[in-house]
Amino acid sequence: MNLDDFSDLIERPDGGVRRDAEERRERLTVPPGALGRLDELGEWLSAAQQSVPVKPVEQPRVVLFAGDHGVAELGVSGRAAGSTYDLVRAALDGASPVSVLARRFSVPLRIVDAGVDCDPELLPESVVRHRVRRGSGRIDIEDALTAEEAERAVRLGMAIADEEADSGTDLVVLGDLSVGGTTAAATLIAALCGTDASVVTGRGGAGIDDLAWMRKCAAIRDALRRARPVLGDQLELLATVGGADLAATTGFLLQSAVRRMPVILDGVVSAACALVAQRAAFRAPDWWLAGQVSGEPAQTKALDRMALTPLLDHGITVGEGSGALLSLPLVQAAAALAAELPERAPDAETDTDDEAEGAADTGSDAETDAEPKSEGEAGADDAKNGV
Repeated sequence: MNLDDFSDLIERPDGGVRRDAEERRERLTVPPGALGRLDELGEWLSAAQQSVPVKPVEQPRVVLFAGDHGVAELGVSGRAAGSTYDLVRAALDGASPVSVLARRFSVPLRIVDAGVDCDPELLPESVVRHRVRRGSGRIDIEDALTAEEAERAVRLGMAIADEEADSGTDLVVLGDLSVGGTTAAATLIAALCGTDASVVTGRGGAGIDDLAWMRKCAAIRDALRRARPVLGDQLELLATVGGADLAATTGFLLQSAVRRMPVILDGVVSAACALVAQRAAFRAPDWWLAGQVSGEPAQTKALDRMALTPLLDHGITVGEGSGALLSLPLVQAAAALAAELPERAPDAETDTDDEAEGAADTGSDAETDAEPKSEGEAGADDAKNGV
């Protein structure tokens, strides 16, 4: 497998349709610019859907890729190593922020176990049936995946994207459930952006103290030494310092762009996978929205590199797709406004003025065309009238 092949498969959203959507926006009753960024979102959706006016977003879905990361053994996370199972279980039981929000917004939630470190029997078959391996390697000293596992993970993500597109999903909210995932994500972003470990090291979704931050920074530094020699091959990069869930997310993003299915990115993990996907196919980011600012410095660098501006900045660091899901109503509102606001009626006053001017011109022309009478004709008229 060569991820660069996606470059020929992915096209940008239809530019002609977007121009038609912009022209329609100029004709709406609400003045242009009055709705701010909602105008831009409506036009983006029109181009993605190839439809003017834009169609409503009626079948969104939350998709979360889950996996454990061996680097968590170094104490770089606020959660215990190998505890992704607890996050998955909470989401399935409706006790996590993302599941509460999904229930509130009536959006189906799908969890894909790509590399959770637990017995498969502990989770439903629908979650674990695609698992690539149990946990990922410690990226500071060893590869996260073998080459074969990395390819399997990417193909897993592609298969999930195809399943969603075939089932009628019209927009995906993408997130992750992982422990140690932000360390792997920051490593990928630092490698692709050419920055040092300290520039991209954040405190993760669960928050860490200064000593844990220093351990995390050191782990990213060591992983970067292993990542830089393989920057020319995105699949090898994911195998070296990524993980099963990150590789699957990358495959999902690429295939979603192939299938013309828009995606809202959540935090630093989805941003890192998007950056890898952009390196493989430069048009792919045109199919994505950045849902929120997570506070992770690596996410900021990745979004800047892809020229994606987040929709929300509410200081949400919990991850799990929660921040991106909160931006979904904003996208749906933009679609509704673009489709349902009426266009301006023809200006009646202007039409009336034009008619009056035409009548005045006609009268003026009639007077000009009448020739003056001679003295004899005038005298005959006076005699006829008894003057």
